Amino acid sequence: MDMKQIEMPEQKRIALIAHDNMKQDLLDWTHKNLSILSQHQLYATGTTGHLLENSLQIPITKLISGPLGGDQQIGAMLTEQKIDIIVFFWDPFEPMPHDPDVKALLRVAAVWNVAVACSRSSADFMISSPLLSQKHPYSVPDYESYLQKRLNNP
Repeated sequence: MDMKQIEMPEQKRIALIAHDNMKQDLLDWTHKNLSILSQHQLYATGTTGHLLENSLQIPITKLISGPLGGDQQIGAMLTEQKIDIIVFFWDPFEPMPHDPDVKALLRVAAVWNVAVACSRSSADFMISSPLLSQKHPYSVPDYESYLQKRLNNP
């Protein structure tokens, strides 16, 4: 796959996702990091988005609930470079009825070279990075090149 260089903006677009047993952890983490998070555009799936917006008193773009397709909405935004970072607190001890959706989201994040934090420690490292507040060049799949190759070699 050919890659191309693009640039993340200074103001990051951050997706916040939490499974039911992890919502309180995400609320606690976001409160601790509110001064930093409030400088960025925040997106969240379903219930998590409503809980965060009510608790933090800052605007959150709310998508639908993860099991109803919110994970796929985030995934679609990744392919369009509309999300720069994912903070996804998932519960490793609970079975996930929408496990295929979660795996698909993580796969798409890896394909499109998007930073993902799946634990409080990784989220702490990510949010404290100096890269969070500056433009950042990174590589993504060159879809135009991919498409041209496929159309020229059916």
